[in-house]
Amino acid sequence: MKQAILYIGHGSRLKKAQAESAAFLKGCMPHADAPIQEICFLELQEPSIEAGFEACVKQGATHIAAVPLLLLTAAHAKHDIPAEIARAATRHPDIKVTYGVPIGVDDEVVKAVHHRIEDTGVPIEQAKVVLIGRGSTDPAVKNAVSEIAGKLEAITPVKEVIPCFLTACDPHYKEVFAGLEEDDGAPVFIVPYLLFTGLLMTEIQREVQKLQTVNRNVHLASYLGFHPHIKQAFLNRVTEAVRNPGGQFDFKGGQYAASSH
Repeated sequence: MKQAILYIGHGSRLKKAQAESAAFLKGCMPHADAPIQEICFLELQEPSIEAGFEACVKQGATHIAAVPLLLLTAAHAKHDIPAEIARAATRHPDIKVTYGVPIGVDDEVVKAVHHRIEDTGVPIEQAKVVLIGRGSTDPAVKNAVSEIAGKLEAITPVKEVIPCFLTACDPHYKEVFAGLEEDDGAPVFIVPYLLFTGLLMTEIQREVQKLQTVNRNVHLASYLGFHPHIKQAFLNRVTEAVRNPGGQFDFKGGQYAASSH
């Protein structure tokens, strides 16, 4: 048996986002247990999933654990990525493929969000936290962000955590921002629930700057990025895809197989 790990990033048009995702994955490699480790992307940058799969095969992989670097489980994890893996795996029927799940609702992520708020240097007691997720037509995404918001509220002294979204889910973040224009003296933390920089982060920064002109107590936290707790949560997903307890992560063609966290 020769184990490979195929890390699958989303991909971005922005050079900085491309560099961040590649650096994050390269930083995970020394902590993962496999002699073959390759990075690929679903779209917008190279190498493709097919190219990454072939690179593992050329190095003699007999088992490939394909692991998506995504925060939440939606269409990319359920349909788009499995379809690409299935296309690549068809040419190599003798290779055992497992498929990991996105990071999901994980206590490590909740800790990372908490630390990102603390990193602003502003006291968090009795604060409002606005947690901005990407959004999806998949109801599981809204449920997951709401669950993370609840977990954050439970472990911090903040007044409330308000989940909202950039697209496809209610409430939209701009609706939430509209309710924050009156400065009541309490701190407000805007937390982008995003892995890396990109066009969505740029949009959030622009809208927060507008909000800060009428409410000086609004503070923008960093996106999750390279936080050690995010790295650990992702490595947990990598480990389970490699170990595949009870065959839970067996890849079943283009149909999403493993359960999400």
